[in-house]
Amino acid sequence: MRYEALHPDVLMFVGDDHESVATAFLDGDEVLLVDALGSLEDAAWMHDVLCRQMGKTVRLIVATHYMGDHIAGLSLFPEALVIAHRLHRHGFLSQNRRDDALYRAPRVQFDTAMRLRWGRHDLVLHHNPGKTVDHLCIDVPTADLACAGDNIVGNIVYLSKADPAMIRGAIARIRQLGRGTIIGGHMGCFPARVLDHATHYLDRLQDTVIRIRAAFPPAEAQARIGAIAIETCLAPQVEPMAFEREWHQRNLEVIVAQSTFEFDAALAAREARA
Repeated sequence: MRYEALHPDVLMFVGDDHESVATAFLDGDEVLLVDALGSLEDAAWMHDVLCRQMGKTVRLIVATHYMGDHIAGLSLFPEALVIAHRLHRHGFLSQNRRDDALYRAPRVQFDTAMRLRWGRHDLVLHHNPGKTVDHLCIDVPTADLACAGDNIVGNIVYLSKADPAMIRGAIARIRQLGRGTIIGGHMGCFPARVLDHATHYLDRLQDTVIRIRAAFPPAEAQARIGAIAIETCLAPQVEPMAFEREWHQRNLEVIVAQSTFEFDAALAAREARA
């Protein structure tokens, strides 16, 4: 577990569980959190740092999306007002492994956008569906950063049950903000080029899967898809981190199990025949 100051009044926490990220915006002795880490143990550590060591009180928690590896600590900050998208239940119920004990209903729900002033910072909460339909992007122009949630995972993406086209669109909308620093839902923060890297990965992975499906019978295609190396999908000069390798392998499992990109392969074949 670690934390670092991105600005004197902006702290980023990275937990051990899934390397989930939470971002703390400070206004004197009061804190606005974006996300609440991936386990109760990690959240207790963050609570200790913020509340006991620093003497702060968490007043608001904004959830980028309502999955357990980002809302685990909600119960540890009972005085905090929780804000989420109105479709947050859809995100919560879409998890592969749901822990109902982590659920705490948000007091404030919204649809399209919300603007908050916290200390010297303006935070603009945009609905940005991609990895989940309830996803938010938190744009902080006063700190030249944006919180992307799980629409990126480092220099790659994680498909899970999402429509890849929605993830691609979500990344494009974050890119349009023009922020210099992007905080992911996992691993930490990155320069803005991480958005291009994630899109490159998604495009290369999709193209590779479509070519394999077109060239080989189903059983052999599945075996070849399961053996796609992450290096063949990464942007030039990007070296994969261990976390990215792990989630790339999960992507391959998802693609085989859920026939991901099969529809795109069918469309490509139809266009080729036209």
